[in-house]
Amino acid sequence: MLNIQEAVKICFLKYVTFSGRAPRAEFWWFVLFCFIFEMIAGMIYYYLYIAVLLAFLLPHLAVSVRRLHDTSRTGWWLLLLLIPIIGQLILIFFFIGPSEPANEYGPPPVY
Repeated sequence: MLNIQEAVKICFLKYVTFSGRAPRAEFWWFVLFCFIFEMIAGMIYYYLYIAVLLAFLLPHLAVSVRRLHDTSRTGWWLLLLLIPIIGQLILIFFFIGPSEPANEYGPPPVY
């Protein structure tokens, strides 16, 4: 089972790797880390918050695509973010779904 340090380390090592798969724990630990770090940066200084958001943008997109791959969906499903509220809810439903066994994106990662 992944802990938060391992998940964040994996996500930053795969900074812009959009191929492969990310299990549920890796995705949600990274989302939690980003949320906490962004809130702390926002309390310190607005421009620091913007810098942190920009720094986390690519790894967050990459882990989101890999999570969708883990549920046997393509990364193009992220375009649902363009639909207010309903798109986000559909993506959250996809992200909390169970991992699929081996699929066209490879076998499940073993951590």
